[in-house]
Amino acid sequence: MAEDVRAWFAARIPAGWFVGPPEVSADGEEILVVGQLPDVELAGATAGAARAAARAARIERFREESREDRVRIARDAERHFRRKVAWGARCGDEMKVFTTLSVPVMTRLRMGERSILDTLVAGGVARSRSEALAWCVRLVGMHQADWIKGLRDALVKVDEVRSKGPLN
Repeated sequence: MAEDVRAWFAARIPAGWFVGPPEVSADGEEILVVGQLPDVELAGATAGAARAAARAARIERFREESREDRVRIARDAERHFRRKVAWGARCGDEMKVFTTLSVPVMTRLRMGERSILDTLVAGGVARSRSEALAWCVRLVGMHQADWIKGLRDALVKVDEVRSKGPLN
């Protein structure tokens, strides 16, 4: 299914938008398309903050200039795949996701776990338990990226074996 989604977008994204094929990822509710923009050309001595600002401006310009086409492509994809579409862009090491779906997730937490979330809220790290939980998930994702990637790769193998099983 992921290959179908990538191929579908590859056939519809205008040439010249990105320096290579965009990263297309999907789950049961959303498809995220993130493309790499050409880096900004600045003098070698340009300060890091100025370089970051120029990259952010390039991303914002792409967002504005491509809006009409992105909306049209997203509408078609949403009808075809029955999932929302989010867009993003990278320029150098700056990245911005323009639209993204925030999906509620049901979870049951014990008192000690709720206490951690409440501490994050009380400390001003998050405005709510929901935001605190999202913060925790992002933190685990950043610090355990290699382990999570290995787990995802293993799940792909499981799906491949299942697809060749006797029930298919």
